[in-house]
Amino acid sequence: MSAKLIDGKKIAAEVREEVRLGAAELVAKGHAAPGLGVILVGDNPASKAYVGSKTKACKEAGFHSVQIDLPGDVSEAGLLAEVQRLNNDPAIHGILVQLPLPAHISERRVIETISPDKDVDGLTTISAGRLASGIPGFVPCTPLGVQQLLIRSGIKTAGVHAVVVGRSNLVGKPMAQLLVNKGKGGDATVTVCHSRTADLGAVCRQADILVAAIGKAHAITADMIKPGATVIDVGINKLEDPSTPKGYRLTGDVEFDGAAAVAGAITPVPGGVGPMTIAMLLSNTLESAIRRVQG
Repeated sequence: MSAKLIDGKKIAAEVREEVRLGAAELVAKGHAAPGLGVILVGDNPASKAYVGSKTKACKEAGFHSVQIDLPGDVSEAGLLAEVQRLNNDPAIHGILVQLPLPAHISERRVIETISPDKDVDGLTTISAGRLASGIPGFVPCTPLGVQQLLIRSGIKTAGVHAVVVGRSNLVGKPMAQLLVNKGKGGDATVTVCHSRTADLGAVCRQADILVAAIGKAHAITADMIKPGATVIDVGINKLEDPSTPKGYRLTGDVEFDGAAAVAGAITPVPGGVGPMTIAMLLSNTLESAIRRVQG
């Protein structure tokens, strides 16, 4: 391996400590602690584990947190009522509805019910419009975390060619927007690739920064990477591995060993982008609390 390893765990810890200090400063000035409300529908094990980690992170940051557990057969109206209750709660600065939701509930309707001023996941249409227009708002946590990885690792974005592989509303599209927008961590020339892109490898080889976010294990191989490029692997995939205690191992969208021999810098999976997501959720919630104080 010749590439520099971008340590997401270390950088996420730095962000979380900054957030903890920011929250403590708010409280010391007599203001309410940042408050995060999380709604969990059903008993999906992965969702429960993720919500549990968010609740723990809130406690460590000195936040006020509320977790609302609803049964999997809750009506859409019942869920929307809980969202509205959090919208109206002055102690809550950020709202997160854990996805996916049961099939009988419209995810889009639920997301659009969240107040844009409390949309710390950055998923409402208003948040997306603000990002596209360069207006301050909330950005989805994973792409925002990727941008922080680049900034805090000293990787230049201005004037370089960035290629984002994936066009989801959660990662691909906002990632491209962050990179192309003016300012720190932006000003790049951006190409977005997807399942219908012709000769994906040829496009990827043009990238000074390559962000892989397609949800397919090892889709990006060494021959698709420009020598010296920065490779950010957003993917988290399970591969069967009988030699491990759980019977599987986590891997990214990038074939790591081969890519690391070609790239200039690279994120591992796990330990790269993943830890940044919760860190940026906390950061967005703190920002929402500060905006409330500032009116």
